[in-house]
Amino acid sequence: MSAGDTVTPLRPPRPCPECGRPSTRENYPFCSPRCKALDLNRWLTGAYAIPVRDDEEDETESAPPKPRAE
Repeated sequence: MSAGDTVTPLRPPRPCPECGRPSTRENYPFCSPRCKALDLNRWLTGAYAIPVRDDEEDETESAPPKPRAE
């Protein structure tokens, strides 16, 4: 490789899901440790949740209890 050659990144920079700035390689897909920590905090506090349909809740409530392994 000569000095004038450019290196193609493995993946193109994408906008940070928190603030919209370009992501960095060290914190991908985020732009900074701060945005990374904000996202992790939301997961840990339950702010992000996978929605459950009402009929899925009914199935789990009416299912017989599983036997406990002793």
